[in-house]
Amino acid sequence: MQVWTAALGVSGLVAPVFVVVFPVRHRPDLRADILRRLLPRRIGACHTGAALLLPVASILAAQAISLAFGYGPEQFQLRGGITFSAGLLPMWSTLIGAAVFEELAWHSYGTDALLRRMPVFTASLVSALIWALWHLPLGFIQGYYRQEVIEMGWVHVLNFPLSMVAFVILMNWLYFSTGRSILIAFLFHVTANLANELFRTDPDTKIIQTILLLIVAGIVVATKRELFFGRNPRRVDQQRKASGGPGPGTPLPTTLR
Repeated sequence: MQVWTAALGVSGLVAPVFVVVFPVRHRPDLRADILRRLLPRRIGACHTGAALLLPVASILAAQAISLAFGYGPEQFQLRGGITFSAGLLPMWSTLIGAAVFEELAWHSYGTDALLRRMPVFTASLVSALIWALWHLPLGFIQGYYRQEVIEMGWVHVLNFPLSMVAFVILMNWLYFSTGRSILIAFLFHVTANLANELFRTDPDTKIIQTILLLIVAGIVVATKRELFFGRNPRRVDQQRKASGGPGPGTPLPTTLR
């Protein structure tokens, strides 16, 4: 059984990457663009700090707020374990690998593909819905946290897609603010995965965390309206390159930050 769990787990991790390989296999321009955005470069201390601190700060703030509602301080203790089984796969490597492989799909091709038909805000909501559905099968695997969440009731089930809305909005803000850097998406996604497994956080506290992240995401959308509702930021980037300006992998104009 563990062998099958591991095999299916690996298949699920790498499947998004193969989905991307198909549409870009005959497009050297797209492949070159993806490779440029994968290379480490200066993405700014502010955005790097946000990617690394937002997930941890939100979970710690939620735990602090939960104390006022009678939840215990033991939530601040390190878990010393993990909330799910991954068969023969090392669990921490599964968390990191899931983030890396998913971002290799979503922010190498998927997000930009959505932007051909819709603004960033709508694309973020569509991505959040797809991500929620993508993780849905985990709710039927014994031993996974998602399966335990389903047993907790509809409030906790609803919390996951709502958390995805905040998560994707914040990630897309970082992604476009750093010139479509796939690296910043890696950092934010990996940190979020690890932060939610690091502490003994009560499931109810994760609802508070979602509320906090939704508030932050709402502030970001309100202050960056041009990014979320304005011109396609990728097309702006391409137009700058065509006119002899900086190409992909450079910061967007101030109005799009």
